Amino acid sequence: MDAYYVEVELLTRPELRGRKIIVAQDSGRSVVLSASYEARADGVRSAMPLARARQASPDAVVIPPSMELYREFSRRIMAYFDTITDSVEQLSVDEAFLDLTGSRRRLGGPEQIGAKIRREIREEFALPATVGIADRKFIAKIASTRAKPDGLLLVPPHRRLEFLHGLPVTAMWGVGAKTAESLKAFGITTVLQLAQTPEPALRRRFGVTGTALHRLAWGEDAREVQPHRIEKSIGAEETFAVDVEDEATLRAELLRLSHRVAARLRESGVSAEGISLKLRYSDFETLTRSSTLSHPTHSALAIYSRVLGLLERLGQRAQSVRLVGIRAERLVDEGGSLQLSFDRTETNWLDAETALDAIAKKFPQVQTAPAALLRPRREDPGLESS
Repeated sequence: MDAYYVEVELLTRPELRGRKIIVAQDSGRSVVLSASYEARADGVRSAMPLARARQASPDAVVIPPSMELYREFSRRIMAYFDTITDSVEQLSVDEAFLDLTGSRRRLGGPEQIGAKIRREIREEFALPATVGIADRKFIAKIASTRAKPDGLLLVPPHRRLEFLHGLPVTAMWGVGAKTAESLKAFGITTVLQLAQTPEPALRRRFGVTGTALHRLAWGEDAREVQPHRIEKSIGAEETFAVDVEDEATLRAELLRLSHRVAARLRESGVSAEGISLKLRYSDFETLTRSSTLSHPTHSALAIYSRVLGLLERLGQRAQSVRLVGIRAERLVDEGGSLQLSFDRTETNWLDAETALDAIAKKFPQVQTAPAALLRPRREDPGLESS
C-alpha cells in the first residue's frame, strides 16, 4: 500500500489531499510513522524524529495515528487478497506476498492480475496500491518499491539480472544503513559490483551475510510464499514523554500493556509460553528480563503478574524510566496441546477478558479497560505508542 497511514487518514480528511502530511503522535519524542509524498519531497521519512521532520517541513500537518482504523482496513484488504489466491503471506499491516501460480488459469497473466488488484483495491477501499511482480520474492519486493507511488512493475525472468544489476546496493532487501556503509567501505555501492565480487571474499569480510547477499545479487532466492506464517512473538511498548519515577504510573502502564498484548494473542489464536520485560532508562541503558510460564497463556492477568515479578527482579531503580515494553514469546497454537491453569482466579479473569474482546469487536467505538486504569492519575506522563 502507498503511504498507507496517510491515505487511510485522507479518507476522512479529503480536504487535506495534496498537502504535506505527517502521521505521528504530536509530542516531543515521537517519530514519524508515515508521510505524504508531498512531505517526503522535503526530506521527511518514516522513523525520523518528529522534531526533525518539523524542521524539514515546517508547514506540514501532523495527524495523530488511528491504529485501530489501520488494522481494520488491513484485515479487509487481506481478506480481499484471499479472493485472488489462497497463498497469501502478510508481511505487515500494509504489505503482503501473493503466489499467483494457482490463479493464472482463472484470472489471467501476472500483469493482468496485478492490474486487477490495483483497480479493485482502489474501487473497494479508495486506497492506492503498488504492485511488484517477479518469480522471486525479494525481486517482487524491490519491484514494488521501485514502482511507487501507485504503480505496477513486472520483472520477467529473462530480465531478472538486468533489473538487479542496474540497482544501487541500498535497494537490496535486507541492506540497511549499517550494511550499506560496510559494503561501501569494501568498494561496493551497486548490486552489479556485489555480484562481481568473489563470494569467498564477501564471506571472509561479512560472514554468512556476505554469502547470502552474493546469492541474492545473482537472483538466487528459493524462498516460497508462506501463507500461514506464525509470529514468533507479540509485544507492545510505550515511550514516556516525560521520564517516569513513580512506581504507580509504571505499574499502570505495565497493566495496560499486558491487556494490549493479551488481546493480540487472543486475536491471533495463540498463547505464550514465555514473557519478557523491557526497561529503558533516561540515559538510554536498556535492560530485558525473561521468564518461562508454568503453562501457555493469553490472559492479561497472568502476563501482568509475571511482568511484576520481572520488575521486582530488577531491584531498586537508580534512574527514571524512559520506555517500558512487554513481549509474549514462544507462541503456541491454541488448537494444539494446551495445559490449562488450575488457578480459578486466572480463569475468571480470562472469561472477563474474552467478554471484553467481544464487546470491542461489536462496538469498536467503545473503549474498555480495567478499573485501575480508569482512575484519575496524579500526573499524565504523556505516552507514545509503538
